[in-house]
Amino acid sequence: MNRIQDTITLITGASSGIGEACAKQFAEAGSHLILLARRTESLERLSKELQSSYPAIRILNITCDVRDRISTEQALQSLPEEWKNIDTLINNAGLSRGLSKIQDGDIDQWEEMIDTNVKGLLYVSRAILPGMIARNKGSIVNIASIAGRETYPLGNVYCATKSAVRTLSEAMRIDVNGSGVRVMNVDPGMVETEFSIVRFSGDEQRAKQVYAGLHPLTAHDVAEVIVFSVNRPSHITIGDILILPTAQANTTTVHREN
Repeated sequence: MNRIQDTITLITGASSGIGEACAKQFAEAGSHLILLARRTESLERLSKELQSSYPAIRILNITCDVRDRISTEQALQSLPEEWKNIDTLINNAGLSRGLSKIQDGDIDQWEEMIDTNVKGLLYVSRAILPGMIARNKGSIVNIASIAGRETYPLGNVYCATKSAVRTLSEAMRIDVNGSGVRVMNVDPGMVETEFSIVRFSGDEQRAKQVYAGLHPLTAHDVAEVIVFSVNRPSHITIGDILILPTAQANTTTVHREN
């Protein structure tokens, strides 16, 4: 049964990676989409592609940086009436910057990760959750990481932010208990997206080495699991999901072919 048809799904960080893959998967399932990201051109490209493939759905683009509390609140509080009843929120916006020891860390990079991965998720969730609770239904999907379960060398602040996302997912589930709202935490392992390119400030060669010799997850793989989870009957919450490529056992144990 398709329980996603004609719902409204808000996806942050929708212009690339897992966010873009979720947009495609939810559009295919017949959900109307609110796509939020910083890059206007990428959003427009994606929405045109989806509208062409799925003409029955409606799409609303919002250019916004979730780190900016004021603009995020204004954008979500001023949604047109027909877009206010959001059924699914996918808190996907997030990033990693650099690999270094704490004593050598770049504080600007720390703040960017904390502001995006933690505070941005909180800003968006605070704006959307009250409406879900008032309607006694809704699904929130927080995209964390295996890095939130296991700290790896030089990952310090990024791991801390994803651990915070995991903790917030657990806290949200407690806080909304009895409201009919479901909260799901998704921890992907190695996914080949723009993630490593962003981490290494555009160094594509270095980014490719992260996935060399193995078959990593794709954004599509993760989005499929998210769609499946959201599409469960309302009395079911798949609350905590760890998705790994078969070649990865944990954050540091990875089998690579020669």
